[in-house]
Amino acid sequence: MTATAATPATVIQIADSVVAEINAADLSKKNINAARLYVPDFDLEDMKELRVSVVPREVEYLPLDRATNKYHATIDVAVQKKFSKGDAKEIDPLVFFVEEIADYFRLKRLNSYVAARCIKVENSVLYSTEHWTQFNQFTSLLTLTFELAK
Repeated sequence: MTATAATPATVIQIADSVVAEINAADLSKKNINAARLYVPDFDLEDMKELRVSVVPREVEYLPLDRATNKYHATIDVAVQKKFSKGDAKEIDPLVFFVEEIADYFRLKRLNSYVAARCIKVENSVLYSTEHWTQFNQFTSLLTLTFELAK
């Protein structure tokens, strides 16, 4: 594929594909409106609704052979929602939803960017204690790493 001025960077194409797949997937939370952002910055009022933000984070180029690189694109997926009590009844479904997204992408090739395959899924922030205590907000962070030859 030859890039032109109108062709977005590879990491952006991958992030946009992740957004499309989350929005189309049959997950426990319906009518998700995931969005690609550079900096997820919402007012607390906006957090009453479930937010799924897809953020391109990092690109790594590793030599594959003389002409191509192994390309790793790291994409963060943040799942956020303000809660009232923060009890298991309210939070458990959100933790399950994050796990569903992780399971969906594990070892998956992207439908709209089939050259990229998810080779690693991390949920290093199951929930942010800082957001929990300061904002009464559930924030979980998934990190997806996609690989392709480029």
